[in-house]
Amino acid sequence: MALAGLLAVGTLGWLIFVSPVLGVHDVWVEGALVLETDQVVAAAAVPDGTPLARVDTDAVRDRVAKLPPAREVTVSRRWPSTLVIEIVERSPVGAVPNGKKYDLFDDHGVIYRTVTSVPSGVARVELATPGPQDTSTQSALVVLRSLGERLRSELVTLVVEGPARIRLELRGDRVVTWGDAEESEMKAKVATALLTKPDKRIDVSGVPEVVTLG
Repeated sequence: MALAGLLAVGTLGWLIFVSPVLGVHDVWVEGALVLETDQVVAAAAVPDGTPLARVDTDAVRDRVAKLPPAREVTVSRRWPSTLVIEIVERSPVGAVPNGKKYDLFDDHGVIYRTVTSVPSGVARVELATPGPQDTSTQSALVVLRSLGERLRSELVTLVVEGPARIRLELRGDRVVTWGDAEESEMKAKVATALLTKPDKRIDVSGVPEVVTLG
């Protein structure tokens, strides 16, 4: 009986950890919109037939997470033979001109995709030096988070030439001089209130002390 038990355990172990019978035969990709399934499967790099129990899901997650559009990645096993990769992709908040195209960045400042036109609901942004660690990108993110619906609807381009040289270019050739990213929520409220005025130039760089029109 003991021998039979050992044989049964050994056989089960062989089936789970060695045999391709319970190996990976399908890779399901869920949540991908920008990424193609083939891209994700290639990045996962799990050979067909690899015993499912032996797949290093953390390593697979890390490999797939290197794909620029992937913000969050979860990898799990679905017995008997499926590896499931769930992806949450990055969402664009800004589009930086790059020749005749645009580089999209998310709310962490990560540039992850190049497109031919600015997507609906995404702000066109001109930055001194784009990148997640750059101060101009971080300033742009602060300003974008502060803008209400009215200002966003009027915004044509957010320009960040330097830490204290930020401006909003609006429809109708109107310009809001923003200054730096400090007090952005207050500046947004003041600028929105002043949109009812006919002036082409609004300077809120001195908020909360001084506001000028022109």
